[in-house]
Amino acid sequence: MRKIAGIFGTAVLWTGETWAQSLPKVTVGMEPASNPGDVSLTLQVLFLLTVLALAPSILVMLTSFTRIVVVFSFLRHALGTQQSPPNQLLIGLALFLTAFVMAPVWKDISANALQPYIEGKLPQKVALRKAMEPMREFMFRQTREKDLMLFFKLSGRPKPEGPHEVPTHVLIPAFIISELRIAFQIGFLLYVPFLMIDMIVASVLMSMGMLMLPPVMISLPFKLLLFVLVDGWYLLVDSLVASFGG
Repeated sequence: MRKIAGIFGTAVLWTGETWAQSLPKVTVGMEPASNPGDVSLTLQVLFLLTVLALAPSILVMLTSFTRIVVVFSFLRHALGTQQSPPNQLLIGLALFLTAFVMAPVWKDISANALQPYIEGKLPQKVALRKAMEPMREFMFRQTREKDLMLFFKLSGRPKPEGPHEVPTHVLIPAFIISELRIAFQIGFLLYVPFLMIDMIVASVLMSMGMLMLPPVMISLPFKLLLFVLVDGWYLLVDSLVASFGG
């Protein structure tokens, strides 16, 4: 038995060594740059990693996602349904609606910037500039002039003569606060009918002397019934998508 065990152990050890020798060796190191091209390549890789890390923020801040997800949050609070629909469902629906709204913009970017760059017809800087043009046009359509002038005032810049004189780093925060303003306006309109139901139910319960019964427990079914009868999801999504058409 001992001899068989020794032979088995030797076979296992030999197999493990052979398997370890077949694995590739991965090393990460740092060496002094021998020429300016090495430094440029390193900076490009660092920039690419930074862009990939900030990709979720870019998706949230530079598209229609902000307005849509804030309105959905207001809707859930107005209904008083706590965690229904769940966050994952609302964010998923907001992402798909964002893809639907932004599809023409992304198609323009692909046709005029990405595909020519992949085919070698455009240099990198020109492709980036052409890729930003449809995004800037979309943001300009949704941004109030008052919000834009606020950031020009804060940055100490003179009033621009046209859209081409507006830097992107000034346009982006103005676009975001404009999106939040519109989302809060839609949220207020969503709250009004549900607030009326809450007030009516609370008044009825007080007149009946049922002070210990939470009004929210009674008003929730009526709010859900109202939302279903008016086809609330259809109206809400239709209004949200139509609000980006201007």
